[in-house]
Amino acid sequence: MGKLTTAVKNLIIINVFFFVASQYVMPQMYEWFSLFFPKNEHFGVWQIVTHMFMHGGFMHILFNMYALWAFGSPLEQMWGTNKFFFFYFSAGIGAALIYTGVNYLQFNTVYNDLINGGLTDGNIQQILTTGKYDDSILAYVSQKNLTDLFQIYHTPAVGASGAIYGVLVAFGMTFPNAKLALIFFPVPISAKYFIPGLIAIDLFLGLGGSSLFGSTGVGIAHFAHVGGAIIGYIMMKYWQKNQFNNNRWN
Repeated sequence: MGKLTTAVKNLIIINVFFFVASQYVMPQMYEWFSLFFPKNEHFGVWQIVTHMFMHGGFMHILFNMYALWAFGSPLEQMWGTNKFFFFYFSAGIGAALIYTGVNYLQFNTVYNDLINGGLTDGNIQQILTTGKYDDSILAYVSQKNLTDLFQIYHTPAVGASGAIYGVLVAFGMTFPNAKLALIFFPVPISAKYFIPGLIAIDLFLGLGGSSLFGSTGVGIAHFAHVGGAIIGYIMMKYWQKNQFNNNRWN
C-alpha cells in the first residue's frame, strides 16, 4: 500500500468524475447509468458496466475508492496495469450478473404467486407503477414479499463494491498474512480470516439476516458484494492453478 498505480488512479478519476457530474451537474446520469432491474423501463445493457462508476453518496464513494487504492495498488504493482483492469471489470460485471440473477429469481417467485392468486400481468404492472394494491392479495402474498417486489423493480444498484470485493478476495489470497482492521473494530486480523468474515457477513445480511437488526438491508446490494467475491475467487484459483498469476500484463 502507498503507491498510487496507473489503473487505480484512472479508475478513481473516472469514479470521482461520474460522482460529481451525477450529483451536481446532470442528475439524469443516475437514471442512465445505474443498474436497473431488466424489466424496468430504465434498464439498459450498458448499465452492467456503468453502474460501477455511480455512487449514492460521499461516504459510499470514499470507502470504495479508499479500498480500491489500499488493496488494488499492491495487486496492480504485481500484475501490471492491463491485467488489473481485466480482473477489476471481470469481477464488477460478474457481480452485476449474479446480483441481477438473484433479484430475478426473487422477483419471479413473488410474481408467479400473484399470477396464481388470480392477478393479470396488467394488474401486477399497475401495482409496480403505483405501489397501490387491494389488501385481499395479502392472503397469498406477504407484505414483505410485495415490498421486495416493488423495491427490486424500482431500486437501481450503484457502486464499485462488486469489483472491490473481487479485489479484496485477490488481495487476501495473495497476501494472506497482511493485517487488516475496521474503524469500528480496530483489532488487526490477518487478511485470510478478515476478508472471508466480511463476505460471510454480507451473505448473512443478503439472505435476510439484516431483519434481525431492525433493517431490511435496502440500499445495500449484498449479493453484488458476494458475487464480486465469487468471481474474484474463481479467477484467482484458475490463475494459480495455471501459473497465470505469475504473468504480468503491462
